[in-house]
Amino acid sequence: MNSLPAGDRGAGGAMNQTFQNSAQVLSIGIFFTLMIVGLAATLPSSLTAGLVAHGVPPATAAHVAHLPPVSVLFAAFLGYDPVKTLIGPHVLSHLSAANAAALAHRGFFPNLIAGPFESGLHKAFAFAICACLLAAVMSWSRGARVVAPVRGLAEAAETDII
Repeated sequence: MNSLPAGDRGAGGAMNQTFQNSAQVLSIGIFFTLMIVGLAATLPSSLTAGLVAHGVPPATAAHVAHLPPVSVLFAAFLGYDPVKTLIGPHVLSHLSAANAAALAHRGFFPNLIAGPFESGLHKAFAFAICACLLAAVMSWSRGARVVAPVRGLAEAAETDII
């Protein structure tokens, strides 16, 4: 703000805040997009393998695994366990008691998506690190600091009074 004349600092501060607010909204969009890309890359195989390992028929497991990763991400954020709903009661009734209990267990779904979620986080944080490094380089290379001259009271009184 010191590089702006005193009369323009209010407008400069407002522009600075506008850009910061816009950047926050944009960064949330980028973050979730990268999370979804990371989930989409590894989630289908993880879901299929986890469900088939507990006796779910491969066709049903493949169908569940190819649902949109956004729904899985928000189910996890909301604390909802969609496994029983997705595979349906008709599949659960044909499973052994141990497999049905494992699928209905509170920790099954979070443990099943932990690997794909971690993959998405790695992508999002790798982008954030690159963006921070780029910002640091740009900040470092911007040049010397410029400070606007401050007018004295006598000079301000002479030029402002008509």
